[in-house]
Amino acid sequence: MIRQQDFEDIVRRSQVACDALSDDDDGLKREVLAHAGNRWSLGIVHALGVAGRLRHAEIGRRMAGVTQRMLTRTLRQLERDGLVLRHDHRTVPPHVEYELSDLGRGLLVGMIPLWTWVIENGDGFRAARTRFDKAQDGSPARD
Repeated sequence: MIRQQDFEDIVRRSQVACDALSDDDDGLKREVLAHAGNRWSLGIVHALGVAGRLRHAEIGRRMAGVTQRMLTRTLRQLERDGLVLRHDHRTVPPHVEYELSDLGRGLLVGMIPLWTWVIENGDGFRAARTRFDKAQDGSPARD
């Protein structure tokens, strides 16, 4: 349980962070923050964090359900934002590898507390969904 004083400090820090995100005139910070909520971005960051340098196809094999197009698109966006480094060995046939940059490693480290929180609260999420769904049974549909 979080003490009221601690919670008030958390809310204050949260507001400072939100204000800083809002101050960015071109949306850069919010766009980069979107990686933290994108399953493909996080999957790539995790795969590269665990395995180190990987080729495109190796990343794809580690990510069930990702299409080649989505993988390529996501890798390019991660590279553009400085989270992933692309190494083109300039050979024929092409040999390209990807690895996390320092920024990418920082994202991976920063996501661990969130992932841990989600895992620790899974039962609470399931219970809330069950309560919500039961409350909706027999109720008129809502838009």
